Amino acid sequence: MTAEIKVPALGESVSEATVAKWFKNVGDAVKADEPLVELETDKVTVEVPAPAAGVLSQIVVAAGTTVEVGALLGMIGAGTGAVAAPAPAAAPAPAAAPAPAPVAAAPAAAPAFPSAAKMASEAGIDTASIAGSGKGGRVTKGDVQDAIAKPAAAPAPAAPSGPRSKADLEDRVPMTRLRKRIAERLKEAQNTAAMLTTFNEVDMGALFALRNQYKDQFEKKHGTKLGFMSFFVKACIEALKDWPAVNAEIDGTDLVYKKYYDIGVAVGTPQGLVVPVVRNADQLSFAGVEQAIAALGKKARDGKLSMEDLTGGTFTISNGGVYGSLMSTPILNTPQSGILGMHKVQQRPMVMPDGKIEARPMMYLALSYDHRIIDGREAVSFLVRVKECIEDPQRILLAM
Repeated sequence: MTAEIKVPALGESVSEATVAKWFKNVGDAVKADEPLVELETDKVTVEVPAPAAGVLSQIVVAAGTTVEVGALLGMIGAGTGAVAAPAPAAAPAPAAAPAPAPVAAAPAAAPAFPSAAKMASEAGIDTASIAGSGKGGRVTKGDVQDAIAKPAAAPAPAAPSGPRSKADLEDRVPMTRLRKRIAERLKEAQNTAAMLTTFNEVDMGALFALRNQYKDQFEKKHGTKLGFMSFFVKACIEALKDWPAVNAEIDGTDLVYKKYYDIGVAVGTPQGLVVPVVRNADQLSFAGVEQAIAALGKKARDGKLSMEDLTGGTFTISNGGVYGSLMSTPILNTPQSGILGMHKVQQRPMVMPDGKIEARPMMYLALSYDHRIIDGREAVSFLVRVKECIEDPQRILLAM
Protein backbone atom coordinates (compact mmCIF):
# COMPACT_ATOMS: atom_id res chain seq x y z
CA MET A 1 0.00 0.00 0.00
CA THR A 2 1.36 3.42 -0.99
CA ALA A 3 0.53 6.94 0.15
CA GLU A 4 1.08 10.20 -1.73
CA ILE A 5 2.82 13.21 -0.18
CA LYS A 6 1.22 16.34 -1.61
CA VAL A 7 1.56 20.10 -1.16
CA PRO A 8 -1.17 21.06 1.34
CA ALA A 9 -3.38 24.14 1.17
CA LEU A 10 -1.13 27.07 2.00
CA GLY A 11 -3.67 29.70 2.89
CA GLU A 12 -5.56 32.54 1.30
CA SER A 13 -3.93 33.98 -1.87
CA VAL A 14 -0.94 31.59 -1.65
CA SER A 15 -0.81 29.12 -4.52
CA GLU A 16 2.81 27.99 -4.65
CA ALA A 17 5.84 27.31 -2.49
CA THR A 18 9.49 26.32 -2.75
CA VAL A 19 10.73 22.96 -1.48
CA ALA A 20 13.29 24.08 1.10
CA LYS A 21 14.53 20.75 2.48
CA TRP A 22 13.74 17.06 2.76
CA PHE A 23 14.21 15.64 6.25
CA LYS A 24 14.34 12.04 5.03
CA ASN A 25 16.10 10.15 2.25
CA VAL A 26 14.63 7.52 -0.05
CA GLY A 27 14.55 4.23 1.84
CA ASP A 28 14.23 5.80 5.27
CA ALA A 29 11.50 4.62 7.61
CA VAL A 30 8.92 7.26 8.49
CA LYS A 31 6.23 7.50 11.12
CA ALA A 32 2.74 8.86 10.55
CA ASP A 33 2.63 12.66 11.05
CA GLU A 34 6.43 12.87 11.19
CA PRO A 35 7.75 15.99 9.35
CA LEU A 36 9.06 14.93 5.94
CA VAL A 37 9.66 18.06 3.92
CA GLU A 38 9.80 21.80 4.57
CA LEU A 39 8.08 24.22 2.19
CA GLU A 40 8.80 27.94 2.10
CA THR A 41 6.05 30.29 0.96
CA ASP A 42 6.24 34.04 0.59
CA LYS A 43 4.76 34.38 4.09
CA VAL A 44 5.49 31.34 6.25
CA THR A 45 7.48 28.11 6.42
CA VAL A 46 5.38 24.94 6.40
CA GLU A 47 6.44 21.45 7.45
CA VAL A 48 4.57 18.71 5.58
CA PRO A 49 3.94 15.61 7.75
CA ALA A 50 3.90 12.02 6.58
CA PRO A 51 0.33 10.95 5.71
CA ALA A 52 1.08 7.37 6.80
CA ALA A 53 3.80 5.20 8.31
CA GLY A 54 6.09 3.24 6.04
CA VAL A 55 9.16 3.88 3.90
CA LEU A 56 9.93 6.96 1.82
CA SER A 57 9.98 5.19 -1.52
CA GLN A 58 10.26 8.16 -3.86
CA ILE A 59 11.13 11.86 -3.85
CA VAL A 60 9.41 13.41 -6.84
CA VAL A 61 10.44 17.05 -6.29
CA ALA A 62 13.95 18.04 -5.24
CA ALA A 63 14.85 20.88 -2.89
CA GLY A 64 14.83 24.28 -4.55
CA THR A 65 11.89 23.46 -6.84
CA THR A 66 8.77 25.62 -6.96
CA VAL A 67 5.54 23.65 -6.57
CA GLU A 68 1.84 24.45 -6.60
CA VAL A 69 -0.83 23.48 -4.09
CA GLY A 70 -1.80 19.85 -4.61
CA ALA A 71 1.41 18.90 -6.42
CA LEU A 72 2.92 15.48 -5.73
CA LEU A 73 6.08 15.70 -3.62
CA GLY A 74 6.88 12.06 -2.99
CA MET A 75 5.59 8.60 -2.16
CA ILE A 76 5.49 6.44 0.94
CA GLY A 77 5.56 2.68 0.45
CA ALA A 78 4.91 -0.24 2.73
CA GLY A 79 7.69 -1.52 4.95
CA THR A 80 9.76 -0.48 7.90
CA GLY A 81 12.87 0.82 6.15
CA ALA A 82 16.46 -0.17 6.60
CA VAL A 83 17.10 -1.24 10.17
CA ALA A 84 20.53 -2.25 11.47
CA ALA A 85 20.70 -5.98 12.14
CA PRO A 86 21.67 -7.04 15.65
CA ALA A 87 25.31 -7.97 16.07
CA PRO A 88 25.90 -11.76 16.26
CA ALA A 89 26.59 -13.14 19.71
CA ALA A 90 30.28 -13.55 20.40
CA ALA A 91 31.74 -16.91 21.42
CA PRO A 92 32.30 -17.30 25.15
CA ALA A 93 35.69 -15.97 26.17
CA PRO A 94 37.91 -17.68 28.70
CA ALA A 95 37.63 -16.42 32.24
CA ALA A 96 39.77 -13.40 32.96
CA ALA A 97 40.49 -11.04 35.77
CA PRO A 98 37.53 -8.78 36.52
CA ALA A 99 37.64 -5.59 34.45
CA PRO A 100 37.06 -2.21 36.06
CA ALA A 101 33.47 -1.00 35.94
CA PRO A 102 32.80 0.96 32.76
CA VAL A 103 32.14 4.65 33.00
CA ALA A 104 28.48 5.44 32.28
CA ALA A 105 28.03 7.12 28.91
CA ALA A 106 26.48 10.56 28.84
CA PRO A 107 22.87 10.49 27.72
CA ALA A 108 22.33 11.42 24.08
CA ALA A 109 21.18 14.93 23.49
CA ALA A 110 17.59 15.35 22.45
CA PRO A 111 17.31 16.02 18.68
CA ALA A 112 16.50 19.43 17.27
CA PHE A 113 13.26 20.23 15.49
CA PRO A 114 13.88 19.94 11.72
CA SER A 115 13.31 23.64 11.11
CA ALA A 116 15.74 24.48 13.94
CA ALA A 117 18.31 22.05 12.55
CA LYS A 118 18.06 23.74 9.15
CA MET A 119 18.55 27.20 10.62
CA ALA A 120 21.54 25.99 12.67
CA SER A 121 23.09 24.35 9.62
CA GLU A 122 22.75 27.54 7.59
CA ALA A 123 24.38 29.50 10.43
CA GLY A 124 27.18 26.95 10.84
CA ILE A 125 26.17 26.03 14.39
CA ASP A 126 26.14 22.50 15.84
CA THR A 127 22.78 21.90 17.57
CA ALA A 128 24.55 19.60 20.03
CA SER A 129 26.10 22.71 21.57
CA ILE A 130 22.70 24.34 22.17
CA ALA A 131 20.58 23.75 25.27
CA GLY A 132 17.07 22.93 24.02
CA SER A 133 14.02 24.56 25.58
CA GLY A 134 11.44 22.51 23.69
CA LYS A 135 9.57 19.43 24.88
CA GLY A 136 11.98 16.74 25.99
CA GLY A 137 14.90 19.11 25.60
CA ARG A 138 14.52 19.49 21.83
CA VAL A 139 16.19 22.49 20.26
CA THR A 140 13.72 25.04 18.82
CA LYS A 141 14.22 27.84 16.29
CA GLY A 142 14.15 30.28 19.18
CA ASP A 143 17.08 28.44 20.81
CA VAL A 144 19.06 28.65 17.56
CA GLN A 145 18.26 32.36 17.20
CA ASP A 146 19.54 32.96 20.74
CA ALA A 147 22.73 31.06 19.89
CA ILE A 148 23.21 33.11 16.72
CA ALA A 149 22.72 36.33 18.68
CA LYS A 150 25.47 35.46 21.17
CA PRO A 151 28.76 37.05 20.15
CA ALA A 152 31.42 34.53 19.26
CA ALA A 153 35.12 34.96 19.85
CA ALA A 154 36.65 36.47 16.73
CA PRO A 155 39.25 34.17 15.13
CA ALA A 156 42.74 35.52 14.60
CA PRO A 157 43.00 36.97 11.10
CA ALA A 158 44.87 34.73 8.71
CA ALA A 159 47.88 36.15 7.00
CA PRO A 160 47.05 37.08 3.39
CA SER A 161 48.47 34.54 0.96
CA GLY A 162 48.23 36.84 -2.02
CA PRO A 163 46.08 39.47 -3.70
CA ARG A 164 42.34 38.91 -3.25
CA SER A 165 39.53 40.02 -5.53
CA LYS A 166 36.33 41.60 -4.26
CA ALA A 167 34.52 38.39 -5.18
CA ASP A 168 36.58 36.58 -2.54
CA LEU A 169 35.11 38.93 0.07
CA GLU A 170 31.48 38.47 -0.96
CA ASP A 171 28.87 35.85 -0.14
CA ARG A 172 26.21 35.50 -2.83
CA VAL A 173 23.04 33.67 -1.76
CA PRO A 174 19.61 33.54 -3.42
CA MET A 175 16.80 35.54 -1.80
CA THR A 176 14.30 33.43 0.09
CA ARG A 177 10.68 33.52 -0.99
CA LEU A 178 9.84 35.43 2.19
CA ARG A 179 12.48 38.08 1.50
CA LYS A 180 11.31 38.38 -2.12
CA ARG A 181 7.73 38.85 -0.96
CA ILE A 182 8.76 41.45 1.61
CA ALA A 183 10.58 43.38 -1.10
CA GLU A 184 7.59 43.15 -3.45
CA ARG A 185 5.09 44.32 -0.81
CA LEU A 186 7.23 47.25 0.32
CA LYS A 187 7.72 48.41 -3.26
CA GLU A 188 4.03 47.87 -3.97
CA ALA A 189 3.15 50.12 -1.03
CA GLN A 190 5.38 52.87 -2.39
CA ASN A 191 4.04 52.51 -5.91
CA THR A 192 0.32 52.38 -5.11
CA ALA A 193 -0.25 54.49 -1.99
CA ALA A 194 0.14 58.24 -1.63
CA MET A 195 2.24 57.69 1.47
CA LEU A 196 2.94 60.43 3.99
CA THR A 197 4.26 60.41 7.57
CA THR A 198 3.36 62.68 10.47
CA PHE A 199 5.19 62.81 13.80
CA ASN A 200 4.52 63.58 17.43
CA GLU A 201 6.18 62.81 20.75
CA VAL A 202 4.80 61.29 23.90
CA ASP A 203 5.84 61.56 27.54
CA MET A 204 6.06 58.00 28.85
CA GLY A 205 6.33 59.01 32.52
CA ALA A 206 2.74 58.25 33.53
CA LEU A 207 2.80 54.90 31.74
CA PHE A 208 6.10 53.96 33.40
CA ALA A 209 4.65 54.79 36.81
CA LEU A 210 1.46 52.81 36.21
CA ARG A 211 3.36 49.80 34.92
CA ASN A 212 5.84 49.83 37.81
CA GLN A 213 2.96 50.00 40.28
CA TYR A 214 1.09 46.98 38.94
CA LYS A 215 3.53 44.85 36.92
CA ASP A 216 4.24 42.31 39.70
CA GLN A 217 0.57 41.85 40.62
CA PHE A 218 -0.36 41.69 36.94
CA GLU A 219 2.14 38.93 36.16
CA LYS A 220 1.17 36.97 39.26
CA LYS A 221 -2.52 37.08 38.38
CA HIS A 222 -2.38 36.67 34.59
CA GLY A 223 0.81 34.69 34.08
CA THR A 224 2.20 37.19 31.57
CA LYS A 225 4.28 40.35 31.83
CA LEU A 226 2.70 43.79 31.60
CA GLY A 227 4.45 45.47 28.70
CA PHE A 228 3.92 48.74 26.87
CA MET A 229 2.53 47.22 23.68
CA SER A 230 -0.89 46.46 25.17
CA PHE A 231 -1.29 50.14 26.07
CA PHE A 232 -0.36 51.22 22.55
CA VAL A 233 -2.74 48.66 21.05
CA LYS A 234 -5.57 49.94 23.23
CA ALA A 235 -4.65 53.58 22.58
CA CYS A 236 -4.66 52.98 18.82
CA ILE A 237 -8.07 51.32 19.02
CA GLU A 238 -9.49 54.35 20.82
CA ALA A 239 -8.00 56.58 18.13
CA LEU A 240 -9.28 54.32 15.33
CA LYS A 241 -12.79 54.56 16.73
CA ASP A 242 -12.56 58.36 16.65
CA TRP A 243 -10.98 58.45 13.17
CA PRO A 244 -12.33 55.43 11.24
CA ALA A 245 -10.60 56.36 7.97
CA VAL A 246 -7.31 55.19 9.51
CA ASN A 247 -8.89 51.72 9.94
CA ALA A 248 -10.20 51.66 6.36
CA GLU A 249 -8.83 50.54 3.02
CA ILE A 250 -9.37 51.20 -0.68
CA ASP A 251 -10.92 48.41 -2.75
CA GLY A 252 -11.10 49.49 -6.36
CA THR A 253 -13.27 52.60 -6.34
CA ASP A 254 -14.78 51.83 -2.93
CA LEU A 255 -13.70 52.84 0.56
CA VAL A 256 -14.12 49.97 3.04
CA TYR A 257 -14.57 51.21 6.62
CA LYS A 258 -13.94 48.36 9.04
CA LYS A 259 -15.78 48.22 12.34
CA TYR A 260 -13.51 45.57 13.81
CA TYR A 261 -9.96 45.95 15.06
CA ASP A 262 -7.47 43.27 14.05
CA ILE A 263 -4.14 44.83 15.00
CA GLY A 264 -0.94 43.65 13.34
CA VAL A 265 2.22 43.71 15.47
CA ALA A 266 5.43 43.71 13.43
CA VAL A 267 8.00 41.12 14.57
CA GLY A 268 11.57 40.84 13.32
CA THR A 269 12.91 37.32 12.68
CA PRO A 270 16.16 36.05 11.10
CA GLN A 271 14.11 35.31 7.96
CA GLY A 272 12.64 38.83 7.76
CA LEU A 273 9.86 41.01 9.10
CA VAL A 274 6.48 39.36 9.68
CA VAL A 275 3.27 40.92 10.97
CA PRO A 276 1.10 38.49 12.98
CA VAL A 277 -2.37 39.77 13.83
CA VAL A 278 -4.09 40.11 17.21
CA ARG A 279 -7.72 39.37 16.35
CA ASN A 280 -10.57 41.45 17.79
CA ALA A 281 -8.12 43.32 19.98
CA ASP A 282 -10.87 45.71 21.11
CA GLN A 283 -12.62 42.80 22.82
CA LEU A 284 -9.52 41.64 24.70
CA SER A 285 -8.39 42.78 28.13
CA PHE A 286 -4.89 44.15 28.63
CA ALA A 287 -3.86 40.66 29.77
CA GLY A 288 -5.49 39.14 26.70
CA VAL A 289 -3.54 41.46 24.41
CA GLU A 290 -0.25 40.75 26.19
CA GLN A 291 -0.87 36.99 26.07
CA ALA A 292 -1.77 37.11 22.38
CA ILE A 293 1.35 39.13 21.52
CA ALA A 294 3.59 36.80 23.56
CA ALA A 295 2.12 33.70 21.89
CA LEU A 296 2.48 35.17 18.39
CA GLY A 297 6.03 36.30 19.13
CA LYS A 298 7.03 32.80 20.21
CA LYS A 299 5.43 31.27 17.13
CA ALA A 300 7.33 33.77 14.97
CA ARG A 301 10.67 32.92 16.61
CA ASP A 302 10.01 29.18 16.25
CA GLY A 303 8.84 29.53 12.65
CA LYS A 304 5.38 28.20 13.52
CA LEU A 305 3.17 31.07 12.31
CA SER A 306 0.25 29.99 10.15
CA MET A 307 -1.32 31.87 7.25
CA GLU A 308 -4.26 32.68 9.53
CA ASP A 309 -1.85 34.41 11.93
CA LEU A 310 -0.58 36.72 9.19
CA THR A 311 -3.61 37.77 7.17
CA GLY A 312 -6.48 40.20 7.54
CA GLY A 313 -5.09 42.94 9.79
CA THR A 314 -6.73 46.37 9.72
CA PHE A 315 -3.92 48.47 11.26
CA THR A 316 -0.28 47.79 12.16
CA ILE A 317 2.06 48.82 14.99
CA SER A 318 5.84 48.55 14.50
CA ASN A 319 8.27 49.05 17.40
CA GLY A 320 11.69 49.98 16.05
CA GLY A 321 12.62 51.20 19.51
CA VAL A 322 13.54 47.68 20.59
CA TYR A 323 16.49 47.94 18.18
CA GLY A 324 17.43 51.46 19.29
CA SER A 325 15.68 53.46 16.55
CA LEU A 326 15.03 57.05 17.61
CA MET A 327 12.87 57.99 14.62
CA SER A 328 11.73 56.38 11.36
CA THR A 329 9.06 56.52 8.65
CA PRO A 330 7.42 53.07 8.59
CA ILE A 331 6.10 51.75 5.27
CA LEU A 332 2.44 50.77 4.97
CA ASN A 333 1.42 47.15 5.28
CA THR A 334 -0.89 47.18 2.25
CA PRO A 335 -3.85 47.17 1.79
CA GLN A 336 -3.99 48.85 5.22
CA SER A 337 -4.04 52.64 5.24
CA GLY A 338 -2.10 53.35 8.42
CA ILE A 339 0.86 52.11 10.45
CA LEU A 340 2.15 53.47 13.78
CA GLY A 341 5.89 53.53 14.42
CA MET A 342 7.07 53.39 18.04
CA HIS A 343 10.65 54.32 18.91
CA LYS A 344 13.27 54.36 21.63
CA VAL A 345 12.42 56.04 24.93
CA GLN A 346 15.02 58.70 25.68
CA GLN A 347 15.43 61.18 28.51
CA ARG A 348 15.13 64.70 27.08
CA PRO A 349 14.81 68.16 28.66
CA MET A 350 11.19 69.33 28.39
CA VAL A 351 9.52 72.60 29.37
CA MET A 352 6.69 71.72 31.76
CA PRO A 353 3.36 73.61 32.04
CA ASP A 354 4.70 75.58 35.02
CA GLY A 355 7.70 76.73 32.98
CA LYS A 356 10.22 74.48 34.69
CA ILE A 357 12.58 72.29 32.70
CA GLU A 358 12.64 68.59 33.57
CA ALA A 359 14.26 65.49 32.12
CA ARG A 360 11.37 63.35 30.87
CA PRO A 361 11.22 59.87 29.25
CA MET A 362 10.14 60.80 25.72
CA MET A 363 9.28 58.70 22.68
CA TYR A 364 8.81 59.87 19.11
CA LEU A 365 5.74 58.46 17.39
CA ALA A 366 5.31 58.27 13.61
CA LEU A 367 2.11 57.60 11.68
CA SER A 368 2.56 56.70 8.02
CA TYR A 369 -0.72 56.83 6.14
CA ASP A 370 -2.29 56.67 2.69
CA HIS A 371 -3.16 60.25 1.77
CA ARG A 372 -5.68 58.98 -0.81
CA ILE A 373 -8.05 58.05 1.99
CA ILE A 374 -6.72 59.86 5.10
CA ASP A 375 -6.46 63.64 5.23
CA GLY A 376 -3.81 65.47 7.22
CA ARG A 377 -6.35 66.60 9.82
CA GLU A 378 -7.39 63.00 10.47
CA ALA A 379 -3.80 61.73 10.63
CA VAL A 380 -2.63 64.43 13.03
CA SER A 381 -5.75 64.08 15.19
CA PHE A 382 -5.30 60.30 15.32
CA LEU A 383 -1.74 60.69 16.56
CA VAL A 384 -2.75 63.31 19.13
CA ARG A 385 -5.42 60.91 20.43
CA VAL A 386 -2.82 58.16 20.86
CA LYS A 387 -0.55 60.64 22.67
CA GLU A 388 -3.36 61.63 25.05
CA CYS A 389 -4.13 58.00 25.92
CA ILE A 390 -0.48 57.14 26.61
CA GLU A 391 0.24 60.25 28.66
CA ASP A 392 -2.95 59.70 30.70
CA PRO A 393 -3.57 55.90 30.63
CA GLN A 394 -6.77 56.21 32.68
CA ARG A 395 -8.40 57.63 29.55
CA ILE A 396 -8.20 54.16 27.98
CA LEU A 397 -9.88 52.50 30.95
CA LEU A 398 -12.62 55.12 31.06
CA ALA A 399 -12.93 55.47 27.24
CA MET A 400 -12.39 59.19 27.63
